[in-house]
Amino acid sequence: MAADIDRAGVAKAYERWAPVYDLVFGKVFEEGRKSTIAEADRIGGRILDVGVGTGLSLSDYSSTTKLCGVDISEPMLRKAQSRVRALGLHNVETLAVMDAKNLAFGDSSFDAVVAQYVITAVPDPEATLDDFIRVLKPGGELILVNHIGAESGPRRVFELAFAPLARRLGWRPEFAWARLTNWAAKHGGVTLTERRPMPPMGHFSLIRYRKS
Repeated sequence: MAADIDRAGVAKAYERWAPVYDLVFGKVFEEGRKSTIAEADRIGGRILDVGVGTGLSLSDYSSTTKLCGVDISEPMLRKAQSRVRALGLHNVETLAVMDAKNLAFGDSSFDAVVAQYVITAVPDPEATLDDFIRVLKPGGELILVNHIGAESGPRRVFELAFAPLARRLGWRPEFAWARLTNWAAKHGGVTLTERRPMPPMGHFSLIRYRKS
């Protein structure tokens, strides 16, 4: 599928969001964030947090979990770096500007990859997921939390109507579960271990894949 969101557009959108992101999205996405972090801490070891943004999640991880955080938005990461210094988060190894589809890490570098509200906001979700799996150790987990578009009904109609505006804000509201199903089948090296509804109103899902 051709990209309908471009990298520069996403970076610009999140540059606009950076000053108010925590205020606008902090509470809305809190349960999804904390649920993904609980799963990552259960695995432990070295974790990659893709789309780390302003670093809102970093202090919620266990102090024994080693963290690398990447994001496309330099203004977001500046806020994350300030948060790490202010809170003395010594378990954060790296914060870097990076394209999620072209991660500058070696194969099998991480015990888990966490991507919160990322997959609907990248130009090429399937290639991005491929790179997430590449940097995972065998047996490691990819832990996503994301909006999944409705398959039918009034919400589906709304999501399709809202989609053009949403793209200018940096995401796809109509992102279908079938895209993840088809990606996993084509990739062949992953197993779905969980899909759990998340608030608000189950419009989001926590999704876990294990690397073969």
